[in-house]
Amino acid sequence: MNIPNNWLIRNASAIMTGLSGSEARIAGPDIRVTDGRIAAIGRLEALPGEALIDARDCVVYPAWVNTHHHLFQSLLKGEPQGLNQSLTAWLAATPYRFRAAFDEHSFRLAVRIGLIELARSGCATVADHHYLYYPGMPFDGAAILFEEADALGLRFVLCRGGATQTRQLEADLPQALRPEKLDDYLADIERLTAQYHDPASDARRRIVVAPTTTLHSTTAEELCETARLARRLGLRLHSHLSETVDYLDAARAKFGMTPVQFCAEQEWLGPDVWFAHLVKLLPEEIRLLGSSGSGIAHCPQSNGRLGSGIADLPALEAAGVRVSIGVDGAASNEAADMLSETHAAWLLQRARKGEQAKPRYAGGTFEGGADAASIEDVLRWGTAGGAQVLGLDALGTLQVGQAADLAIYGLDDPRYFGLHDPAIGPIACGGRASVKALLVGGQRVVVDDRLPGLDLAALGREANAAVLQLQRRAGVRR
Repeated sequence: MNIPNNWLIRNASAIMTGLSGSEARIAGPDIRVTDGRIAAIGRLEALPGEALIDARDCVVYPAWVNTHHHLFQSLLKGEPQGLNQSLTAWLAATPYRFRAAFDEHSFRLAVRIGLIELARSGCATVADHHYLYYPGMPFDGAAILFEEADALGLRFVLCRGGATQTRQLEADLPQALRPEKLDDYLADIERLTAQYHDPASDARRRIVVAPTTTLHSTTAEELCETARLARRLGLRLHSHLSETVDYLDAARAKFGMTPVQFCAEQEWLGPDVWFAHLVKLLPEEIRLLGSSGSGIAHCPQSNGRLGSGIADLPALEAAGVRVSIGVDGAASNEAADMLSETHAAWLLQRARKGEQAKPRYAGGTFEGGADAASIEDVLRWGTAGGAQVLGLDALGTLQVGQAADLAIYGLDDPRYFGLHDPAIGPIACGGRASVKALLVGGQRVVVDDRLPGLDLAALGREANAAVLQLQRRAGVRR
């Protein structure tokens, strides 16, 4: 990595901090970055050797922290067989059906596309739940993920997924769905930890223990072993949970308890644990998650696309659950970037509450749900909340002493014209605001809405060719 530059960001129209309450906004209008950290915020004069970024008519946010992704799915967007399926049928129709079709080149390309998409939305930290593992795999997906993130200058958290047992729906699918042995899985966690894991609060590389699902991918005894290994190594824990009602049915049928109770029995709750989705929860499960300080990666677009539902973030947060936002895989999202994700989170929390409104003659007490989530809430979940869930406490907020991970958005598209409050534009107006600059640890990753050296047209052509190749390998008839 290059040595971070020193910057003076001048004349921002608005600065959102990622903090709550009265600290959610700060006047600025200038931000000084020295040796990769925020050194001052206020009305500042340039110092010798500082490079200037003119943020006039721009909005500054903390860079997004994406806490749940499946980057390999970047080449599976809009796949027809899964497009109108709910979760279980979609898994068989799309991600499982195409697993064996990925080789090293197509995997690397998918990762690159997903990371570029995220960077161009103002995201600096990516936690990828990488579960594309099977015995005798011909390439090292973990190495590729870290290499591609490093090449773009992004922080990367590898959530090492995988399965030691498979669902029945996978029985007739390709050899690439064979489960791993637990000893091999645990040994690889130790290898990856020794090679990549950095426990620092501003780490650029982290490892997380992340069996693909707690209910379906491993046994209860093995789940306990993964939790104990993670805590011995100082790693966090992550998995999918309660995405649909199938989790409730499966947990009762297999274990005679709820999904969250099952996780508690296997030592899979706590402030070092976060789960993706948590859409279908019983009230006692929310209390258990909250009392343990566990976290959520809320994925509203995927949950909407698959018809799974909408997680109740206000109830979860009120109970003590740590809230963050993830984009999930592009095969169930089609636009895996943090601006569209946070826009969806803002709208859907309000829609969820509004659906509960009743007429007064039937006992109703409110008309709609517009108070369910503010722009400031959503920004906090997608920045400070994500950093908290990942244990990266030096990230996620714009404060003196914090790492200089920040996005400067230009509101130069007609969709932002006429805004009374420019600060809310990148989230409230939808679309993709142009990124004048994305700084990651003080290094400028995006320059005037471009990644230096990137030919987007060439990348698009390469992606089209790769999709055709994946379809041929998977036996898709055209």
